[in-house]
Amino acid sequence: MVYFLWSLAVLLVLSGIAGMIIPVLPGPPLLFAGLLCAAWAEDFVYVGWGTLTLLGGLAVLAWLADFIAGAFGAKRFGASNRAMVGAATGALVGLFFGIPGLLLGPFLGAMAGELTARADLQAASRAGVGAFLGLVLGTAAKMALGFAMIGIFLAVRLF
Repeated sequence: MVYFLWSLAVLLVLSGIAGMIIPVLPGPPLLFAGLLCAAWAEDFVYVGWGTLTLLGGLAVLAWLADFIAGAFGAKRFGASNRAMVGAATGALVGLFFGIPGLLLGPFLGAMAGELTARADLQAASRAGVGAFLGLVLGTAAKMALGFAMIGIFLAVRLF
């Protein structure tokens, strides 16, 4: 049973790390599940529930960063509330169109939302660029939180 849990933990952690970059995979939940399996493989002797609660909170923050970042980026570039809603909607709809949809979804959603607020193509383009930059920054934040999760787990486990 221990070998199975360790194998599952390694598989889930690697999938979680890949999911931090590949938007189709739910990286933070997979990473957390892998760290949970690793703690379980050792009967929670080294990594206990307090640490796992902290890691779970970081996983939720990393997951939220994906959805909030596009809308925040659009807002930073002067977009209307409709553009922010459009960026978030575009990110969700983009999930169904693979990597191109996930990269273009927030951009196109922010543009469409901004065009419903005002018929200014330049402002709509700025909103789209902001949403795309927000997506990039969200991915960076997600990666940082993911590696922080791994670092905390290893620090508690080894020291």
